[in-house]
Amino acid sequence: MIDICTVAEVREAEEQAFAVLGDADAPDGGSLMQRAAAGLAGVIIDSLHELRVGTYGARVLVLAGGGNNGGDALYAGLRLARRGVRVLVCRVAEKVHAGGWQACLTAGAVEVDPGAAIELIMSGGADVVVDGVLGIGGRSGLTGVAAELAGACVAARAYVIAVDLPSGLAADLPGAADSAFRADRTVTFGAHKLCQYGEPAASACGRVTMIDIGLTTRPGVVQWEPADVAHCWPVPGPTDDKYSRGVVGIDTGSDAYPGAGLLSTLGAVYAGAGMVRFLGASHPRELIMGTLPNVVHAPGRVQAYVLGSGWGERADGDRVVADALDAGVPVVLDADGLRHLPTGRVAVPLLLTPHAGELARLLDTDRHEVEADPITAVRAAVDATGATVLLKGATQYVAGPDTDTTALAVPGPAWTAQAGSGDVLAGICGTLLAAGLSPATAALAGASLQAMTAVANPGPYPPHELARTLPATIAELVPPEHRVNDNRTRQE
Repeated sequence: MIDICTVAEVREAEEQAFAVLGDADAPDGGSLMQRAAAGLAGVIIDSLHELRVGTYGARVLVLAGGGNNGGDALYAGLRLARRGVRVLVCRVAEKVHAGGWQACLTAGAVEVDPGAAIELIMSGGADVVVDGVLGIGGRSGLTGVAAELAGACVAARAYVIAVDLPSGLAADLPGAADSAFRADRTVTFGAHKLCQYGEPAASACGRVTMIDIGLTTRPGVVQWEPADVAHCWPVPGPTDDKYSRGVVGIDTGSDAYPGAGLLSTLGAVYAGAGMVRFLGASHPRELIMGTLPNVVHAPGRVQAYVLGSGWGERADGDRVVADALDAGVPVVLDADGLRHLPTGRVAVPLLLTPHAGELARLLDTDRHEVEADPITAVRAAVDATGATVLLKGATQYVAGPDTDTTALAVPGPAWTAQAGSGDVLAGICGTLLAAGLSPATAALAGASLQAMTAVANPGPYPPHELARTLPATIAELVPPEHRVNDNRTRQE
């Protein structure tokens, strides 16, 4: 997992480090700034080599703002100038880091004004532009000269390396303002920030490199990686049968929306359920019977329910959801089923899988508020319902009632933004709940598996086709020692 910290968490860690190092007021910015500058300079040099420019004689334009990020950039410029790089520095604030500015000029850097900097950018005269305008204390969006410089970089497709985060992004939020810088690489210090992983801001950050400057952090957000999915994925053993692997009861789809019933069932089957019982309407049942002969169409014992996808207006929805919750087994409640969520906090393991619009309706707010601050919205839904919440979208957020940590699923390509992807995901999560995973783990593993499968199968595969490739992704997750069981095949 990758730890992600808020601005407040980073500030607290910096204060602790300054208390130990005792050099926060040093003219050169102290140990933390020098560590950051050294790491930044190394990444800039690596980038110059990747661009086949090399260092000697390369042109690097440093845009220095008034905060510590400007100081980091200036001291990195000092190191570059000593390596033979032609460093040009532009003051983008009335006051910049005095020690860094003077040291950079003394090492041979040349000052240019903002107008000259824009001309240099537009003419392609800078091999790399270093964005040290604003840091983690900055707000979303830029104005004035900073906005003009950012716009010039975008227009000229300049190669931009951002210091800590692209200026114009807010560190704790995933939004990306039109006036913000767009970086090819971002060099962040001490801790990752949410804007580097939450879309659309993450796309503005480019490739992210974290430089360890010696901070001890306590993150409130984590980003899952494929290894985390592999670690928790339920792998059947030699004594397992269809019941111990998990039986999923699915009531999704309707006569008006039969495809949702098929899609959620495909997700459950191809994620590896021991058995799937389809309990829904007749039209989706007919589709499933012609496509998945292993699905059972009779009530009986289940270890988890999947409800709601494609229900539309359902008169008995309240009763169906209440009966499932009364059964005491975990429940996935998706899409139209969310309208039938009982008021108050639930006592059984419940996973809600809304998109931003559905979560906004659940919270009685508007979609923009959810998209602007998804972590706050997800946590509010957890507090109100007692359920685990998986907010679907370009970045998928999971929070539960048993921890204050919010987790992000492994990201995938935008190809999966298709009707029906959420139905498949509900089925995958139902399989994992039935196998015994907690709602939060099931949500993260299920959303991550779908994303990883889309990465492995690039292009506009429709959800039902992508669902059939889930087993190949799962097989890659399974350790080699579990892939063969004495060459024997179990039969049920």
